Amino acid sequence: MSGLVQVVVYPPSPTGGRRVWADGEILGLARSARDVAELVRRAGMAGVTEANVGEAEAVEWRGGGAEVWPAPEGPPEGGAAHSRLP
Repeated sequence: MSGLVQVVVYPPSPTGGRRVWADGEILGLARSARDVAELVRRAGMAGVTEANVGEAEAVEWRGGGAEVWPAPEGPPEGGAAHSRLP
């Protein structure tokens, strides 16, 4: 990728991650602001770091900003998943 790239970070999924896209291609699934910064760096954008990714002009956050990282849904911690079969 070259030139000005617009990065879109989509709302959290039920698994806790957030899809990250740039120029119509998937960069990956981020689980933290650090992940977003790394995906953006790998896409060739310099100057975006974990510390500034939440304010970077080229990064559009949908469904909450860089501080929104809900835990994945699943069984309670320390508990087992319950079967839905009778």
